[in-house]
Amino acid sequence: MSRLVTHRGIAPHRIAAMILRYWYLLASSWPRLLELLYWPALQIITWGFLQSYIAQNAGFFARAGGTLVGAVILWDILFRGQLGFSISFLEEMWARNLGNLMMSPLKPIEFLIALMVMSLIRLAIGVIPMTLLAIFFFDFNLYGIGLPLIAFFCNLIFTSWSVGIFVSGLVLRNGLGAESIVWTLMFGLMPLACIYYPVTVLPHWLQYVAWTLPPTYVFEGMRALLIDHVFRADLMLSALAINIVLLIASFAIFLALLRSARRHGSLIQSGE
Repeated sequence: MSRLVTHRGIAPHRIAAMILRYWYLLASSWPRLLELLYWPALQIITWGFLQSYIAQNAGFFARAGGTLVGAVILWDILFRGQLGFSISFLEEMWARNLGNLMMSPLKPIEFLIALMVMSLIRLAIGVIPMTLLAIFFFDFNLYGIGLPLIAFFCNLIFTSWSVGIFVSGLVLRNGLGAESIVWTLMFGLMPLACIYYPVTVLPHWLQYVAWTLPPTYVFEGMRALLIDHVFRADLMLSALAINIVLLIASFAIFLALLRSARRHGSLIQSGE
């Protein structure tokens, strides 16, 4: 009976096997590990020194200390969460192994859960040292935000997974010719997410578009917390509601693209 339930439901051992596979790939390659550490460290040092300079010459940044550094860290959570998901997926594409996985007992939901867990692992490797550098160099303690940090993190990681699932489906259906979208789509959302400036900076008509994106609520919430010392729970709940819709939609799109890839033989020609 237990075997029957596992066959019909989600099998933790298959998810664990995929996570272990990706972990071995990551741990066995020092360039992969170095890349996870290098770019976050470079970003926090560059932007942190910029904020230090501006704070010495502008009263606003002196009053809202840490706003820019906090935005850089949260942006990296969003971007690295999506990239960590997508890179693990691309490992299968590059190795031409996706067809084998899809013919195995591994289910799409199990595959996606494994990619989600691996994105958290890759994210921790890059972002934790980044936050420590922020404390050491710029006296900004992200963990000092407290419980609101959990709301910020969860909403950003949910958005990153939605984007990761969507772009993975596109690459799955169209092959590695669509690989560039993995690296560029999140940057396309960057101006509308209002990472470094409030939504009110945008043209009035564009503000409506910005408010359809969950990260906009997170970055507005961060500024409210750091500048006005107010936690906007309403913003976090709105972001969560949109994220739920995005996750469901992205998973449905991924399944549709997977079925299309099977019909057109894209799984076998994944390297093209």
